[in-house]
Amino acid sequence: MGWVMLALIGVVALGLLALFGAPRNLWSFGAAALMLGATGYALQARPALPGAPAAARKAVAVDEAGVARMRELRSAMFGQFTTLDYAFYPADALIRSGKADTAAQLMLGAVRQSPQSPALWTWLGMALVEADQGTMSPAAGLAFRRGVTLSPEHPGPAFFYGMALARAGQPQAAIPWLGRALQLTPERASYRQDIRGALIQVQMIAAMQARAVQAPGARQD
Repeated sequence: MGWVMLALIGVVALGLLALFGAPRNLWSFGAAALMLGATGYALQARPALPGAPAAARKAVAVDEAGVARMRELRSAMFGQFTTLDYAFYPADALIRSGKADTAAQLMLGAVRQSPQSPALWTWLGMALVEADQGTMSPAAGLAFRRGVTLSPEHPGPAFFYGMALARAGQPQAAIPWLGRALQLTPERASYRQDIRGALIQVQMIAAMQARAVQAPGARQD
């Protein structure tokens, strides 16, 4: 029954993306977000399943479409062809080659050189999440919050913090951050619909997880 609910939520979520006029290139991003929701349901319904968390995280990590879309949004929010690329591009390459630990070390060095850059702190958080296979460690959370503190009126740090929380299986905690990012985004910004679509997806995931917890016998599936 739970998986039927998941399928229905997926249909409704994609329908909402169409209703809100989200661009087509966001749909693969939305599908990746639904994969996060499926993972969350599996963890809620079958906590004793050996190896399920690691396998699910690996599947999300290799989603090239989703990862590429996140890089595009980073460029749209923080700028493209800037002095920050000396850190971003090598970190991206390291993450793609499965060396997220090294990418995190590279980003750590970058924030030490430019400690007042909210973009670098934000991407340090993203690299730490990748290095921990989707887990929101205290260090990653600190990096994201530092980015928000340095630029509280910029939507970028809040958006990526929210997406990292969603990936870490904390969609309810992600919703306020994504909502804040949407509120801070100008109406004509090219990425506004992306943020709106991501917020809708994460709200759906949170609702699905809540229903899975509340459903009678869900943990015995």
